[in-house]
This record gives sequence, C-alpha cells and structure tokens, in this order.
Amino acid sequence: MKSYTLITGASTGFGKALAIECAQKKMNLILVSLPNSGLVELGSFLKSNFKINVLTFEIDLSTKENCHLLYNEVKKSKGSVKYLINNAGVLSNGLFENLSEDYFLTQIDVNITAPTLLTKLFIDDFKTNSPSGILNVSSMASFFHLPKKQVYSGTKAYLLSFSKSLRKELKKYGIWVSIVCPGGMNTTTGLCLQNRKLGWASRQSILNPEDAARETLKKFFKQKELIIPGTINKLFMFLDSVLPTSIKNKLTNRAI
Repeated sequence: MKSYTLITGASTGFGKALAIECAQKKMNLILVSLPNSGLVELGSFLKSNFKINVLTFEIDLSTKENCHLLYNEVKKSKGSVKYLINNAGVLSNGLFENLSEDYFLTQIDVNITAPTLLTKLFIDDFKTNSPSGILNVSSMASFFHLPKKQVYSGTKAYLLSFSKSLRKELKKYGIWVSIVCPGGMNTTTGLCLQNRKLGWASRQSILNPEDAARETLKKFFKQKELIIPGTINKLFMFLDSVLPTSIKNKLTNRAI
C-alpha cells in the first residue's frame, strides 16, 4: 500500500502551493477540494509533470458524513496517509451581528470539525507510516482579537490549542504535529485588491502562497511545533508580546 500526503483545500491559494511543493519533493498526493474547483486538472498536471501518484476527491468537508466518505474513498483506493495537511478553511470579514447563522456554523464545521475528525479517522495510518506528521493551518488571527474576524479567529485559536495538545499525546508513536500561522496572502484576485488597500506595515507582511508554502514545509519536515512564515509576521509576534494592551486595542479597532 502506497503512502500519501493528504491536503485539504488543495485547488487554490496556499493549498495549491503546498501541493506543488510536495509534488516537487516526489511525494504521492491525495488532494481534496470542493466540486468544480479545478482540482482534477491540478491533479493531472502534477501527476504527469512530477511522475507521482495523485488521487483527487471533490468533497465538501462541512459535514461529518463527507469526512467519513473521504476516509472510505481513500481506503477503497488503497491509500495510506503518512502526512495530513488540514488546510481547508472558510474566511470571514464582517460584523458578527451581520453574519448569517448558516455561514458561521459552516465556518465552524470546516475550520474545526473537519480537521479534528480527519485527524481521528487517519490516526492508524499515521502509526503505520511512522515517522509521520500532521500540519494544521491556523492563522496569525489566532493570536489577535480582531474585529470582523471574531468567529474565524476563534476557530483558528482552537486549531492552535488542539495541535499543541495533540503533539504531546502522539509523540510516543513517532507522530509529530505542527501548526502554521500565516498572515495575509495573495491567494485570490479579490484578496490581492483588498491587500493593496492595507496600511504600509500590513502590506509588507503579505506573502505569496508559494513563498509561504516553501518555508512552511521546510520547517514542518524539521518537526517544528509553531511555524510563522515571513520576517514581518515574526516581528508582529514579537511586538504583540511587548506592546501594552491599550496600544494593541487601538491598532486592532481601526478594522471597524
């Protein structure tokens, strides 16, 4: 049975960049994304250009049933997961009172339930393929209390805490858990336009997904616990540790 790296949210942005970076390392891939997202075309491109095995599954991971469906389909395909990259996520940028109930509940399902359940479902694969690893994609937002990103930040803070606890539990099996917390990235045309409107300091922190993916995987395979891509983002983390709360609140409140 061949071992694979499973990447969710793999058709665009950071997930796509991670998939290409893994393909360049000759790693067999299981790619998961929403239907009609270009995933099949990406899988064919990686398979033909890098001579690796690629399995693609167009599945919406916002339900428990579909997470189990993905696991069953992987097993039917005789795949065994050595590395899991939980990248799929739902963004938000709006006042909580204006968010629809269905929207933020779906956000919680994709950002929290799916990575937690997939980690549980593939736990025996990780043990079989040890040394193996899990990479959970959180966000810089997990460290800050940002207006208009209240549910999103909360879900990413969950992933940060979950990953650190799980890392301690699974170490005895030769399984490591890493958490990556990217800042802003130019992943879509809309985000590129939005990022251009940011202040000077914030614009300097924006990364291209290819650069973020390269740095992330380099540190992931060194089994680093917390990964913060980009020099400016590391500086922001330092400033957060030394600035008074009153000043930080003034900075974040500008988002309203």
